[in-house]
Amino acid sequence: MTQKIVIDPVTRIEGHAKITIYLDDTGQVTDARFHVTEFRGFEKFCEGRPLWEMPGITARICGICPVSHLLASAKAGDRILAVTIPPAAVKLRRLINLAQIVQSHALSFFHLSAPDLLLGMDTDPHRRNLVGLIATAPELARGGIRLRQFGQEIIELLGGRKVHPAWAVPGGVREPLSDAGRDSIRDYLPEVRATALNALQQFKQVLQKHEREAQTFGNFPSLFMGLVTPHGLWEHYDGYLRVIDSAGNIIGDRLDPNRYRDYIGEAVEPWSYLKFPYYRPLGYPAEQEHCRLDNGLYRVGPLARLNVCTRIGTPLADRELQEFREHGNGTVTSSFFYHYARLIEILGAIEQIDWMMDDPDLQSTHLRANAGINQLEGVGVSEAPRGTLFHHYQVDENGLIQQINLIIATGQNNLAMNRTVAQIARHFIHGSTIPEGMLNRVEAGIRAFDPCLSCSTHAAGQMPLQVQLLGADGTLLHEVWRN
Repeated sequence: MTQKIVIDPVTRIEGHAKITIYLDDTGQVTDARFHVTEFRGFEKFCEGRPLWEMPGITARICGICPVSHLLASAKAGDRILAVTIPPAAVKLRRLINLAQIVQSHALSFFHLSAPDLLLGMDTDPHRRNLVGLIATAPELARGGIRLRQFGQEIIELLGGRKVHPAWAVPGGVREPLSDAGRDSIRDYLPEVRATALNALQQFKQVLQKHEREAQTFGNFPSLFMGLVTPHGLWEHYDGYLRVIDSAGNIIGDRLDPNRYRDYIGEAVEPWSYLKFPYYRPLGYPAEQEHCRLDNGLYRVGPLARLNVCTRIGTPLADRELQEFREHGNGTVTSSFFYHYARLIEILGAIEQIDWMMDDPDLQSTHLRANAGINQLEGVGVSEAPRGTLFHHYQVDENGLIQQINLIIATGQNNLAMNRTVAQIARHFIHGSTIPEGMLNRVEAGIRAFDPCLSCSTHAAGQMPLQVQLLGADGTLLHEVWRN
């Protein structure tokens, strides 16, 4: 006899999904699954479109991280044109990607997860939201809003709009940073640096209150993957792929991102529209809930990037990184520390933006390499806020898309998210009742990864939630609604 709990939809994430938790006849969790229930089809309906349109089209995949798709698409276009883009265009692309990391991480931490972290997992859900955070910690909440605004304004200064800027193109970018824009960024820097440092201190102060969560929110051995520089430093735009195991051993280094298919396999399951990428040399995990040390489950994103790099390369962030690594042995394995990693990346990104403001290339007008179709295939890879992003295009001699493959960061975390849900459920669910705090912890385990599932987002307010506990015969045993 089995029973199941269904959480549909999962709240405070970007997009639509549900969770199913399976119980045996004693009320113990046997398995759990994270289902992505929407189908979008971008890979299919891009076929036949001109290469030149792809950055603008694929940016519409997401309203939170359009810059990530814009850059990966433009980089795939660079490869098909077979050009080296001007140095100024590289620097400007780097600047907008740093801004994207800041604004997206700020949204994730301050809007979506801080209510759980700072108000408490068991707090009344009517107060456990952005409005409740503003009432309890107004300066922190205001700082988070301003921090996100800082990242969005840089995107607007470069791309002309905060969302879906049509700015990066195959061969370079359209416009430089203006003198007034540079001055505006400089004026912001002291405030946002102070906000990032304050958020880090507050997070570290509440860590002891979340000891159980830190031990059970996706705390398991896995691989980690991300881009690094040739010298192993933190990277977000270019570089090589590095893969390490949970002990910190490098098992793949200086891997060419253009040959990603040698390292990444893509599986599907009948109960989700989200693909299940895995590290191909070690194979697809046959049993997700009993993953072994030697399987191909890997994680990407801020936690992975901090695990795979030797250092970030900026003084404040490197100091925080050293303290962060005290929470692991070889690597930090708990997905709860994705939150911590985001704050460190925000700080490092702000430091790098500060350094870039004195670079005259940001005002250069030599921004684009002009060429026609010189290759029929190209791969563009960069680090989105949520992890490594791959755009792979095949075109005909006229530059019309024949085939496209997108490997999104959230998909690469799919196996880990499923295992995280199962681990949390086994720890907190016992019997046929559904405590509110338990439900929130299961959802919070998914929010730690900050999954990005569609163009829509739910950053504030209250979203509907229905959870049902059903007997093996379909009898409704217990039901909870959150309106």
